[in-house]
Amino acid sequence: MAFPQSFMDELLARCDIADVVGSYVQLTRKGSNLFGLCPFHSENTASFSVSTDKQIYYCFGCKKGGGVVNFIMEEEGLSFPEAVQFLAKRAGLEVPEEDGNREAGRRRARLLELNRDAARFYHQLLQQPEGRAVQDYLNRRQIRKAVATRFGMGASLDAWDTLLTAMTKKGYTKAELLDAGLVVQNKNGGLYDKFRNRLMLPVIDTRGDVVAFGSRVLDKSEPKYMNSSETPVYSKRRVLYGLNLAKKTKRPNIILCEGNLDIVTLHQAGFDNAVASMGTALTVEQTRLLSRFTKELVLCYDNDNAGKIATERALQLLNGAEFTVKVLQLPKRLVDGQYVKQDADDFIKFQGSDAFERLLNGSENGVEFRMAQVAARYDLTDDQARVAYSEEISDLLASLPNAVEREIYTTRAAGTAKIAPEAMKLEVQRAFKRHLARKKRAELRKDLNPASQLQPKERTLRYENIRSARAEEGVLRLLLLDESLFPASRPLEESQFSSPLLGRVFGLLWQAREDGRPVSLAALAGVLSPEEMSHITAVCQQPESAQNGGRALADYIRVIQKENCTDAGKDPLLAATEKYKDKKGTGGKQHG
Repeated sequence: MAFPQSFMDELLARCDIADVVGSYVQLTRKGSNLFGLCPFHSENTASFSVSTDKQIYYCFGCKKGGGVVNFIMEEEGLSFPEAVQFLAKRAGLEVPEEDGNREAGRRRARLLELNRDAARFYHQLLQQPEGRAVQDYLNRRQIRKAVATRFGMGASLDAWDTLLTAMTKKGYTKAELLDAGLVVQNKNGGLYDKFRNRLMLPVIDTRGDVVAFGSRVLDKSEPKYMNSSETPVYSKRRVLYGLNLAKKTKRPNIILCEGNLDIVTLHQAGFDNAVASMGTALTVEQTRLLSRFTKELVLCYDNDNAGKIATERALQLLNGAEFTVKVLQLPKRLVDGQYVKQDADDFIKFQGSDAFERLLNGSENGVEFRMAQVAARYDLTDDQARVAYSEEISDLLASLPNAVEREIYTTRAAGTAKIAPEAMKLEVQRAFKRHLARKKRAELRKDLNPASQLQPKERTLRYENIRSARAEEGVLRLLLLDESLFPASRPLEESQFSSPLLGRVFGLLWQAREDGRPVSLAALAGVLSPEEMSHITAVCQQPESAQNGGRALADYIRVIQKENCTDAGKDPLLAATEKYKDKKGTGGKQHG
């Protein structure tokens, strides 16, 4: 393990999982566990469980689980060493400077320092005569100097190695500049600045670290926008431009736009709740990030086809999520007798902040937007088109989870198509029944294949001998449930387990017992992959009673030993046949 075990034990003792998770998720006690809306997937019914006794979490929806370190790894997008350092800082613990984690931590810190120094260098250039072209561009865009400073804007010069030379003089290596994505290597091995003759927009995360850069050309050359590539400190799926500022807003919502300069203009106009995704469609990771700071999102994408598609995708992603979602549609602008698209930046410049405020206050909810998009595809004066519209809109309305919403919008859809409300209600009811029927058929197929329900979610972890594996799971559950059930001597070897993962976990738990350390699932975060940890956590969620635990443990052990001996004593073909029968649903005795 990269960290001393004594340090990890103290870290886990200081980082109570309810306190850590509670700073990200609103938790409510139900019975012996705490429950809340899962931060890892969209849902409107709490299926995310936290056990303070076991110091683990598990989501019954997306099936992710583990201990406090796993939670930080998943939520913050960090590696194991980085998550440990994150929690150590939170707990006021000094991380031991030893083993392999020191190099990983040093590398990450070094890249963040490099990004910060590069941002300062670009910003300084903007203030100097060499950066006059970028300053002139900002003036044309009507971006005030104070706002440019608030966003840390800078200038990259029309030269090949300005940043490269400046950063190597500060002691950074060429390898570090490559790792940070600030320089590019040509075919001959030479290096040159990635960003040249551009307005520079540092990307700052919610912790205040410069993790990447966005940029825009000053003329009409291509590419117009250029962003940092993925690096060890930057994943575009997990970052939103401007959120470091928007998280402090007093407004009740967050506006999600497409372009970085849209965000700058909106903040300058008083809308300090605007953020933008980094050249990607809205991602699950970004919605998790947003959920820490708001419960209401306003989608304000461009009013062209691409913007409408992006809005539709975002609404599908957010369907059933905890957010209240609205859509702000920017009207097209009349130029020389033709209507052209405009973004938030254009609208603010030509219509003003008061007009944008009125649009924001009148923004429609996500259902209304999607209904309008469906209606726009049909000529509702044509009878056949009205029939086709009714079918499509009924499928949309049937997907709404709330019966009152279905009732309200069904009546509205009927009015749009000039169809009797009763007829539209019948169509929606039929569509709703079809949705239920499809769901029931899927559940029935699952019920008719019980063996598949006993298998791990990840195919790489699938069991070969389900009868033995179920007993192996029972052994782990009992040992984690009650340490007093550990026998005086080891009753099984790892090699006797049909599942390599279950055998390895058994060995780790037994070693912890022999070393006098706490027997804890949370302590295995450094040696199990996230998928393995999620599966073992799922195993621990299955019912098991400590009452008569000694006898139950003995029964499980006998099953494992018998299956091990049976497979060893039979010829391969016969053993394989027995395993196939097990896969068809023949299970062992269960306890609890």
